[in-house]
Amino acid sequence: MADSSPQTTKHHSPAKAEPRASLSSIFFTSRKASAFAYGIAFALIAFTSFWVFNPSGYSFPFSFNTIFYSYPSNSSQEVTKTPKIESLPHLGSNGSLNSEMGASQFSGKMGNQSSTQMGADQSSKPMISLPQESNHTRNESSFSEGSSGENGLPSYVALKSISNEGLSGFELMNGCDLFDGRWVRDDSYPLYAAGSCPYIDESFNCFLNSRPDNGYEKYRWQPKNCNLPRMNGRNMLELLRGKRLVFVGDSLNRNMWESLVCLLRNSVDDKSRVFEASGRSEFRTEGAYFFVFKDYNCSLEFVQSPFLVQESEVLTTNGSKKETLRLDMIQRSLDKYKSADVLVFNTGHWWTHEKTSRGQGYYQEGDYIYSQLNVKEAYGKAITTWARWLDANINPEKTVVFFRGYSPNHFSGGRWNTGGQCHGRTEPIQYEAYKGKYPAKMRILDSVIREMKIPIFYLNVTKMTDFRRDAHPSIYRKQNLTEEERQLSLRSQDCSHWCLPGVPDTWNELLYAHLLTYTQQRRRP
Repeated sequence: MADSSPQTTKHHSPAKAEPRASLSSIFFTSRKASAFAYGIAFALIAFTSFWVFNPSGYSFPFSFNTIFYSYPSNSSQEVTKTPKIESLPHLGSNGSLNSEMGASQFSGKMGNQSSTQMGADQSSKPMISLPQESNHTRNESSFSEGSSGENGLPSYVALKSISNEGLSGFELMNGCDLFDGRWVRDDSYPLYAAGSCPYIDESFNCFLNSRPDNGYEKYRWQPKNCNLPRMNGRNMLELLRGKRLVFVGDSLNRNMWESLVCLLRNSVDDKSRVFEASGRSEFRTEGAYFFVFKDYNCSLEFVQSPFLVQESEVLTTNGSKKETLRLDMIQRSLDKYKSADVLVFNTGHWWTHEKTSRGQGYYQEGDYIYSQLNVKEAYGKAITTWARWLDANINPEKTVVFFRGYSPNHFSGGRWNTGGQCHGRTEPIQYEAYKGKYPAKMRILDSVIREMKIPIFYLNVTKMTDFRRDAHPSIYRKQNLTEEERQLSLRSQDCSHWCLPGVPDTWNELLYAHLLTYTQQRRRP
């Protein structure tokens, strides 16, 4: 950049005025030379105008965009600098996420993606650019400057706006909304081979259950204005070295947990050094599960907690037991996990079941059992209990907290227990203008998170997931079905959970991207 400071001028004593010389007489002594000079000047002006105003980032290698963003250099999507192991992101000794990675090293390798697809969808878009300020851009629906939490951290992280029915999601400082985009075909996916991971629940393992098509495995999420980093398992494991990552929630979070176990296991050379601590290989029963990655001294854990608050029982007047849900009490087992390094929560689907939806004699606060309580009000009370527990028990210098948003189902012709179906869907919803209904419970979550003291990263996957009607297990929930089981599967399909490999792998790529972003924010002085 040229120096813009004013040049110094020497002042001389007045002298006798001399005739003014023209520019042409000073620099050029002939008309031909003068014409040549003007031609050169005109060419330079034309070239500069083309450079500045060229609308295409594809046809011309120079653009002002490249001053601010790092582009993949070619269709192989290899970033200029690949970080050395010692520079990979990691959780520091104080429990905070640290990294020596710069923005240009952010994503590592993008993998061998289709050059045609990558050229069309990625070559002109920046990899995620990291925020330059700790506060996010504000608008009418964002949060007040004064709502800051302890330790100087913002009280509300990840949701910039809840306009457009809450679907705007996480907006990075470079204006990229990771959750606004579309699914594109990419034959370099899935991130691990179907059938290669022994830790996928049978009901999620569509490949082993003989689903005949596999197109649902070959889509990646493409945000509109940037590129989502491809999951790098080794980087993620280095980031988690010596740490605990715990998923807490319902079977959809178990779906996501199993996905991450498989993604990270796939990057480990000696697979025998990845195991469930108690030796279990079936994870559908109640309780907690604990995968160890021995070479990294880290764990991926899952705690079943479909409501996040405590399920309970009370004695009725006739001496029988009655199930209730304690809206004012966090699930007791969660105290064991408040010192984890990364927590990923969810709750949603169990609030749609008959008992919770009806709300008759089920919800309890203290000794009081509501004879009738609307499910939305009950959900708000439960989420408030969860938020207060986090504020009182989580040290944000030690623990990073995520909440994964609602994962839509795709039952057609009925509900999950009344013959709803999704069998035969083989492609995502393609039209970008499609807008599913944003769940009212997620709006309640939005309002509760606003008031929290500690930062929460909201993985707002609702809209992006709603496109994926093709990726549910549907009838492919079990191997070697008898004819009777086959007929039953047609009447009772799974259009809530997801095949693995599949959609939850992308949720984990979003988790990975957010952790990397958070890493860079924390390393700033």
